[in-house]
Amino acid sequence: MFMAVSIVCDDYFLPSLEIISESLGLSQDVAGATFMAAGSSAPELVTAFLGVFVTKGDIGVSTILGSAIYNLLGICAACGLLSSVVSRLSCWPLFRDCFAYAISAAAVLAMIFDNRIYWYEGASLLLLYGLYILVLCFDIKINQYIMKKFSPCCTCFAKAMEENTEQQPLIGWKEECEPLICRQSRTDSGIFYDDSDYSQLSISLHGLDEISEDPPSVFTIPEADLKRILWVLSLPIITLLYLTTPDCRRQFWKNWFMVTFFLSAVWISAFTYVLVWMVTTVGDTLAIPETVMGLTLLAAGTSIPDTVASVLVARKGKGDMAMSNIVGSNVFDMLCLGLPWFIKTAFIDTSAPVEVNSSGLTYTAVSLICSIIFIFLAVHLNGWKLDKKLGAICLVMYLAFVIVSILYELGIIGNNPVKVCGG
Repeated sequence: MFMAVSIVCDDYFLPSLEIISESLGLSQDVAGATFMAAGSSAPELVTAFLGVFVTKGDIGVSTILGSAIYNLLGICAACGLLSSVVSRLSCWPLFRDCFAYAISAAAVLAMIFDNRIYWYEGASLLLLYGLYILVLCFDIKINQYIMKKFSPCCTCFAKAMEENTEQQPLIGWKEECEPLICRQSRTDSGIFYDDSDYSQLSISLHGLDEISEDPPSVFTIPEADLKRILWVLSLPIITLLYLTTPDCRRQFWKNWFMVTFFLSAVWISAFTYVLVWMVTTVGDTLAIPETVMGLTLLAAGTSIPDTVASVLVARKGKGDMAMSNIVGSNVFDMLCLGLPWFIKTAFIDTSAPVEVNSSGLTYTAVSLICSIIFIFLAVHLNGWKLDKKLGAICLVMYLAFVIVSILYELGIIGNNPVKVCGG
């Protein structure tokens, strides 16, 4: 299932995302915080619906809040350690997404404080997400305004302004070639460092994409022995995806990119469901306490699409896109809880609110706040680079958090009853 998620992300989900970004003229970080976050977080949305309509429990809340720390520290560690490319990170996208994440987490925690969710609370979460999307629509203008205001007192903004001055000749060339892309690109604000994607985008919009060749067939046998073994093992998955999802990397299916995006999100959800099912079965068989499972294997299991997608784009040097997906998917996870809550309280069962469990709320709130502050400070102190050093720091912090949490949940620290999976 892990291989299946990797294949669907690499061959279908990310190529469709690139075409969507090109068509809408989105910068890497905005694409990562919107379409990429929504697609790779589809399993969490499905989990939230299952928790409200099927299991009638708070499985959606516990899964999303429980995997929030892994999403920030665990995925950031994977991106740094598994990528051989050192990516430059931008100040504004990370600040914007961390601020939005803090607000969305505070809103969800405040709403579940009384263990009841009413229709207006679900609607307010959806409005918050709509406001977040609106901010992303005017991202370039807000970015430029904040840079001018805070560059005298913030070193990262001042460096961005210097970068802007150095890149002015390149911007002028882009205005002559393709004014639309220049307006949408982050290069003109000095925040967006990786310029190659927009150069490629300008070229493709000038009609040179006709000469690009289709990628090799998915049924081409790799030459390396290990890759050949993995290819044989994953052949049923490759065939299934080939028969059901259009490959928008090929000229024939290029205009079907939205179909590819939605179908790949569906397959990601299906594969993740089976993956989490298998992980839960292993936990039940080995009699691992469910709190330990929730903090480790289950938290990582539901976030595997985010992990795979972020690592794949980080390996291409797109650090902003990876970080925006990490934090933006958390924003999507938090606020997508409002959709099933609103549908149930406003249309299906209008007489009663949705019942949720708010136990451990203080612990969760402190953990979320600490993780947001830590990730921002760690990136800042590392010189705004996504590299192996940052990955190692995040990994150590995540392991420390997990160990302390497990000791607390097992009753070694504190006084908690232990529940075993399936018990």
